[in-house]
Amino acid sequence: MLDLILPPRCAGCDAPGVLVCPRCAVELHGRPARRTPDPAPPGLPACWSAGEYTPAVRRMIIAYKERGRTAVARPLAGALALAVAAAAGARPVVLVPVPSARPVLRRRGHDPVTRLAELAAGYLGLAGWPVTVAGVLAQRRRVADQAGLSSSQRAANLFSAFTVPADRNAPVPRSWGGVEAVVLVDDIVTTGATLAEAARALREAGVTPSFAAAVAATRRRDQNRSGDGG
Repeated sequence: MLDLILPPRCAGCDAPGVLVCPRCAVELHGRPARRTPDPAPPGLPACWSAGEYTPAVRRMIIAYKERGRTAVARPLAGALALAVAAAAGARPVVLVPVPSARPVLRRRGHDPVTRLAELAAGYLGLAGWPVTVAGVLAQRRRVADQAGLSSSQRAANLFSAFTVPADRNAPVPRSWGGVEAVVLVDDIVTTGATLAEAARALREAGVTPSFAAAVAATRRRDQNRSGDGG
């Protein structure tokens, strides 16, 4: 609503007059490529992103997720669609968003990853892809905030945290993983712990994800080698 009433400012650099300025749009859409964390946690599928997690992209994602600038969802979803398209080829696509905890959803007032998946599906559909969004994953227990945790702490925090409930409205078809590209969707790839746990839950339900896709991926540096947690 503020963007409708007041002149917008770029969510990435605060430049006046636009939601996302041309310079930040280049950073956001970047170069879709495979960017799997190294080292990767066990069970992590190949990870694709539209670009790297630059400061401008970080500000855009925070503005969307935490500061109520939901209009930024569209350019973010456009970047996500580019990553999916680069990896999927001509295959039909099933997008499976990573779930957020209920307290986080209540605090934010929206489900940011599911919304990105739905918008990305719309863009892919317009481009001719047969695409479906399937919100089959759920959290089976509460997890701590991941911010500031090392890769090993993130893995422990998320251990067995996701499931595919039997009474979910969108049950997992046993045909998945045949013709379709089953794609786990998140906003950012950091250590890969969240996506690895989501992939485990899908495999437990009988489906192996083809790959994971995100808006951006961090430049991973292993804590033991660099002193910087991921």
